[in-house]
Amino acid sequence: MNKVCASAAEAVADIPDGASLAVGGFGLSGIPAVLIEALHTQGATGLKVVSNNCGVDGRGLGVLLAAGRIARVTGSYVGENKEFARQYLAGELEVELVPQGTLAERLRAGGAGVPAFFTPAGVGTQVANGGLPWRYAPDGSVAVASPAKEIRAFDGRPHVLEEAITADFALVRAWRGDRHGNLVFRRASANFNPLAAMAGRVTVAEVEELVEPGELGPDEIHLPGVFVQRLVRLTSAEAADKHIEKVTVRS
Repeated sequence: MNKVCASAAEAVADIPDGASLAVGGFGLSGIPAVLIEALHTQGATGLKVVSNNCGVDGRGLGVLLAAGRIARVTGSYVGENKEFARQYLAGELEVELVPQGTLAERLRAGGAGVPAFFTPAGVGTQVANGGLPWRYAPDGSVAVASPAKEIRAFDGRPHVLEEAITADFALVRAWRGDRHGNLVFRRASANFNPLAAMAGRVTVAEVEELVEPGELGPDEIHLPGVFVQRLVRLTSAEAADKHIEKVTVRS
């Protein structure tokens, strides 16, 4: 029942080339930065990443992207990452853009064992009708486009069928966790982290504070340990090393 690994390197050592990864975080908030750095050092490539966005240049998933380790991204926001845009437009990266709420529900459904669901989001657009550029050719033409999806009416309103997402591994960050893998997320880190953790077949969580089993009250736990296979305890310096995309202050 003790799921604590000796290091982040040990926790990601068996992630192979071509693996699919569900990664928590929103922008740079709540990202599993230490696990991402460990994976960068480990060297896995051809990764298929599912995450709200792909970090920024030089931080988060942007580190793996700049190293050419990511082959495909399923997300909802390109964000502040110039290298992401360059690789996508140059045909070096395959990108599936998904409405943000739909992406969250696809991850949750994958963790809950629901294979697919219907949603009105995207009806009447290329999300449902197909034709979104997933990959460009070097000449700028569309090499791979999204397929059309099934549409059904419920109470007279059209809905599009969206398939659940599961991943080989999930990388997430939590505020507190116990050795059994029960996790508590704090403030903005409770974004895509619980959903990504549910969707991973093997979920690795980095935690800022590790406690003993029984110290977390049942009502405190946001994600039960059944969804988590490995834990990495962060040092105080790693836990404090947090960044934001843009700093805005009053004059």
